Amino acid sequence: MTDRLHLNLFTMNSVEHVSPGSWTYPGDRSTEYTDTDYWTEIARTAERGGFDAVFFADVRGVYDVYGGDRDVAVERAIQTPANDPQLVVPAMAAATEELGFAVTRSTTYTHPYQLAREFSTLDHLTDGRIAINVVTSYLQSAAENLGLDERMDKETRYDRADEFLDVCYALWEDSWEDDAVVRDREANRYTDPEKVHGIGHEGEHFSVPGPHGCEPSPQRTPVVYQAGSSDRGREFAAANAEAVFASQPTEEGVREYMEDVRSRAEAYGRDPESLRFFIGVVPIVGETQAIAEAKRDEYTRHVDVEGTLALLSGFLDMDLSELDPDQQVEHIETDAIQGTMNAFTKSQPDRSWTVREVAEFCGLGTTSPTVVGTPEVVADELQYWHEEVGVHGFNVKEVVRPDTLTDFVDLVVPELRERGLVPPAGDDRPGDTLRERLLGEGQRRLRADHPARRSGN
Repeated sequence: MTDRLHLNLFTMNSVEHVSPGSWTYPGDRSTEYTDTDYWTEIARTAERGGFDAVFFADVRGVYDVYGGDRDVAVERAIQTPANDPQLVVPAMAAATEELGFAVTRSTTYTHPYQLAREFSTLDHLTDGRIAINVVTSYLQSAAENLGLDERMDKETRYDRADEFLDVCYALWEDSWEDDAVVRDREANRYTDPEKVHGIGHEGEHFSVPGPHGCEPSPQRTPVVYQAGSSDRGREFAAANAEAVFASQPTEEGVREYMEDVRSRAEAYGRDPESLRFFIGVVPIVGETQAIAEAKRDEYTRHVDVEGTLALLSGFLDMDLSELDPDQQVEHIETDAIQGTMNAFTKSQPDRSWTVREVAEFCGLGTTSPTVVGTPEVVADELQYWHEEVGVHGFNVKEVVRPDTLTDFVDLVVPELRERGLVPPAGDDRPGDTLRERLLGEGQRRLRADHPARRSGN
């Protein structure tokens, strides 16, 4: 690969994200997540480092699987408390000029007509710098708090998600023609009503006559991210995603995942090379190898093992407190995050993981590889994954906030720029929208081979 690599900051509008216990590290500022100034500072730092986007994870419900109650998750701040991620985006966008924003939203407990309006608004307010990371909600506590007796099974969630995006695509792509808005002051005519259309959707889960309530935004449809790892999840990603988060912890697993999703995308009539694949990475960097390793050791000392097991119990849909620490984790098909299960049971067929090993591995960044070293060492690792394995970019996971980001921007990014992997500061990027920065200048809208465009646009 010769194109540049892409960078996202992978974060969450909460105290903890994926490194339980890190908020206790001296100087960590995770508890400032409720402050606007914190997020605008993060946005400016990410933009200074040439990042394409801030990628906000999110979850509905509380992790209440471990030990059979929510006490550990609440006490240790395991993604609880957590605020709505999309509400901080306008402030971050106003503080930057080019940085994009990927917001995780679930299709399980909301309505597509409402979500389509929200993301059209965000795309307008950010001048086309918005993406949606499409997920389905898996926690039982979310279902109970949002009006159901029990959570939907995985197949139902994905059936609903398929139809959900069909509705959103019709609203975003089909409802308003490009020249529907005329803004004729003299005639007191803002919109040509003949160029605004209902969508007439009648489906199993939704009835949406339309039309869309928003005029077309710069991208119309936000950039679509997805991270499905189960068989159904991979199929969903292949049909919809423009950028895919591969959560496998090994090179072998990442290669297999990319090949499989590309093959499935081609079956949908899409150019498989148009998909952009990201992996997570946890960079721990120092001016010398010794400094980096000392940081790693100190960070590890603050890992909250109980908190990590509570987080993983929710991910895996199994109570790890009931298992012996030396018991092997065996593969099961779950209704939660299948990718986490697959990471420890399928990605490395020749290796068996015990509960203890899983907890130790996941303490810093869950299933993503940790890279410890000098700027040159970290850049070497990223360059290998980019040029030899074929990933297009990285979701940079935080251990300490905001030190992980600032260390990466101040130490690693200059090395990546020296190698031509990240554009020099101040360089014009291709186009004005997030999609153009990922797919190329002029690609403001979904590609013509995307199923949502072929259906009538």
